[in-house]
Order: sequence, then structure tokens, then C-alpha cells
Amino acid sequence: MKQIWLYFFVIVAVILGAFLLYVQISSKSKTAKMSSEKPNIIFILSDDMGYSDVGAYGSEIRTPHIDRLADEGIRFANFYNMAKCEPSRSTLFTGLYEGGKNAVNFAQVLRNSGYYVIHSGKEHWMKWAPEHVLAKNVSDQSLTFEAMNEFFEPPSGKFSRPFILNGDTVENIDQIYHKDKPFFKTDALTDNALRWLEEPVNNGQPFFLFMGYGAAHYPLQARPEDIAKYRGQYKKGWDKIREERMERLKKLGLIPENTPLSPPSSNINKFRGHPDGNEERRAQIPQYRPWNDLDEQEQDELDLEMAVFAAMVDRMDQNIGRLLDYLDEKGIAENTIVVYMSDNGSCPYDSNRDFDFPPGAAEGFRTLCAAWANAGNTPFRYFKQYGHEGGTHTHFIVRWPEKVKPGSITRQTGHIVDVAPTLLEAAGVNYPERLGEITPHPLQGSSLMPVLLGGERENPEFFMSGWTDRFRMFRQGDFKIVRANGEAWELYNLKDDPTEINDLAGEYPEKVEKLEKAYNIYIKNTNNK
Repeated sequence: MKQIWLYFFVIVAVILGAFLLYVQISSKSKTAKMSSEKPNIIFILSDDMGYSDVGAYGSEIRTPHIDRLADEGIRFANFYNMAKCEPSRSTLFTGLYEGGKNAVNFAQVLRNSGYYVIHSGKEHWMKWAPEHVLAKNVSDQSLTFEAMNEFFEPPSGKFSRPFILNGDTVENIDQIYHKDKPFFKTDALTDNALRWLEEPVNNGQPFFLFMGYGAAHYPLQARPEDIAKYRGQYKKGWDKIREERMERLKKLGLIPENTPLSPPSSNINKFRGHPDGNEERRAQIPQYRPWNDLDEQEQDELDLEMAVFAAMVDRMDQNIGRLLDYLDEKGIAENTIVVYMSDNGSCPYDSNRDFDFPPGAAEGFRTLCAAWANAGNTPFRYFKQYGHEGGTHTHFIVRWPEKVKPGSITRQTGHIVDVAPTLLEAAGVNYPERLGEITPHPLQGSSLMPVLLGGERENPEFFMSGWTDRFRMFRQGDFKIVRANGEAWELYNLKDDPTEINDLAGEYPEKVEKLEKAYNIYIKNTNNK
């Protein structure tokens, strides 16, 4: 009798185990099916970083995880942002060069189509952006700050601008989840993103994650162990760094072999000096000098300055590695698009608040000098805000397994205005004709999908960038007009002169006139209000 009962329990256990296994397999199958219907998307936007500030674009800064994205995806040799923080972000999320009350955040469109939306990091909008596009109104989870704030908690405990957690102002840093002490913004943004990803990943829901790290925008602050990696490496100076990066860019095939390096320059912006408006202080803003003209103390101080900048980039890359590891651990990397780019070129502006503390420390608020920013924008001219290539030409990387050919490089031109239509197409989501009470402005960019899949796309009618009309650039085909400080238009043939050394405006005034006319027609007809 005992044997019969034993057999009975064994049979029941086997049946129950089989049932539970079936349920588990069925659940996993359902999750896999749900997540495979639409790709997950991670968009990473760095801040104030030049074209050559990451390893995959010629830098000596160690960025193995960004480099991995490049090795496993596609690199654009020619890609534009809007040359400054807020126009780049406004254009990125709306797909508009300029909009108005009917602008729509494409993350909202994704959310309405079943995506779980997370915004972790910087948020900065142009004045034309309506309230409904803000992260707090389009995200399932959001941790943001406007424009700029510190990386370490300031000694006062009060950040330049507060963090906003799901729409609520954070009064105390302990309200923000962070794993390591002391608090460091780059790490904390990833901590929260990874925690929030658990819900959609466990439910098999596609997600859109925006990571706006804020690195390497000033203030120059970094963990000591990261600074130590680079201390002393920059005593060779900015001239040598530019030459070395230039050679790497050529070897990588990102710029033609015969491309000349643009001449070194200081910041020539007549409208942005020290923020206190002090003319005497403005006159003291460090200007470019050959590195060998600096004395030993100056070289040591400037080595530290660039070492801290490199450490900030390094820490961001470490956190990108955490995201990639998460995708691998969860088995969802194959169905996740990862995009990386920067919002503008490296920043030359003197926003130092004082010189009582060296770069790196939580107590200090220091900025990168123009000569190092010039090195970051190798091989191009000028800086953040400028419509010249140094201000608006960015690295751009897309990894999309089984769709994008690994290790590929394209010389086709793209623009941040193209991101929204590209990612909506990748997600299989149509841009809406109506969104609630809103009739959305038509997208002004066009999809990069043909390029990502190894083909050619029809060239857009134009590309535009630069901060306001004073530093505007307007490009059609190979020719581009650009100006600085609201002065006369310059003209460049970027096919022949990608580093903008030979101004052709005097030689071809009729070409300048034609491009200016096209630009004015755009301004008149397609600026949505």
C-alpha cells in the first residue's frame, strides 16, 4: 500500500513539475515574443564633447564600451548636431529645426504605441518648446536636471539647478537612489536607469531609454581614481594631442588622407565671455599659445585640467558599459538599438566661478580652456555654438544587431533632426496626424534607415545648425555658408575642404547669394510658430 502511495506522489510531482515548466517556458516565450515585436531603444547623448573625444574617433581617452558600439555597429564620419545644448535636444526629441505649440516629443509617440519610456539625465529646451514635450509629461520614469548642475554634491548641499524626480523637485540628495558614495551624477543616472528598466524587461515590454549624462560639460569634477589614470599624460600638450588624433582619424578612415588639420585657434565669440560681464576678466580669458611657450607650472596645471576632462569621459564610458552588460545579462542585446552621439562640440567658454580649488574637486567649479577644447574638436575649426564644423560636427554611432553591419563606416551625411523619424521607423511606429488635441508639426528630418541597412538615402534639401543667426550655418550639397558673430557669410566646399580652411565667399559671391536666399526661404516658410 505504501508503494502505491509513493508511486502516486511521484506521478503527481512529475505532472506538477511538467506543468510548472510548461508555464515557465510559455511565459518566457510570450515575453520573448512581446519584446521581439518592437526593438528596445537606448539613446545616449553626451555633452560638450568634441568629434575626437572618444576612442572610436581618434582619442587617447579610454572608451572601450563606446568603441565596442562602433565595432559592433556603424559609425558616421559626417553627422551634425545643432551646436548647442538646448537646440540639439529640442531638435532631437521633436524632429524639428524649430517648432512651436504643436511640437511633439517622439518619446510620447513611442509611449502611446506601447513603449515604456525612461528619461535619465539632462533636459534642456528652446523657448519654442511647449510644456507637453517635457520629460515629466512623456515618461514613465524620469530623473532630470535643466541645463547644467554639479557632478558631486556641492559642500552647501545645493546644486546649481535641482534634480527633478518624476516631476518633483529634489530637496535632498538622499531622495535620489545611488549605490556608491560619495554621490556622483554620472553613476547615479545609470543606477536609476537600470533599476527602472526592470519593470519593462521583466514584463516583456519594449522600452525607450534616454541617457543624458551631462558629461563632460563643466564643472570639471571627477572621481580621484579616474583622474589618476590620466594625470601626466597631457604634459605632451594640446599641439601634440591634435596631431596624434588627426593621424588616428585618418587611419580609422573617418577623414580622407589628404585632409589638412585646421589651424589652432582661441575662442573668437564676441558675445560670450565670463558670465559676470566683467570686461577686465574677459580680457584675461586664456588664449591659445603653442604648448612649448608655457612654463612648467602652467603645463602641470593644464595637464590636470585635461586629465579631469578625460576622467569624466572615462566614467561615462564605464557607465555605458554597465548598460551594455545589463542587455547581455538579460538576453535582450540582439533586440536593442543603442545610439551614441554628442550635443555639440567641445566648449571654450570661461565659466570658472573661482580658482580657489583645482579642477576635479567637489568644492571647485572649473571649466576647460579653449586650447583643450580646440584639441577635442580635431580636425575641425571652432567650438560649441559655432556653425563651423568644430561646433556642429559630431561622432554618431548606431548598434543594431542583425540589422546594421558590424564595424561599418559611412560617409553619408546625417543630422540630429533625422533621429526621430529614424527611430520611429525602426520601431514600426507612424508619426501621428493627431495627438490628443494637437495636430503635430510635420517632421523636418528624414529617416536614416537606408543608411543603417547598408544602402543610400536621398540627400535632404538642406542641413542647418549653429547657435542663433549670429553663428548659423546652412548647407546644401557640398557647399555651406556659415558666419560667426553675425558677420559676413563665409563659403566652403566641404567635399574639397572639410576643415574649412579656404573661404570661397569672395570668389563665388553668386553661390553665397543663392544659399542665403534658400536659407531665408526656409526661415520665412518653415519656422513653425
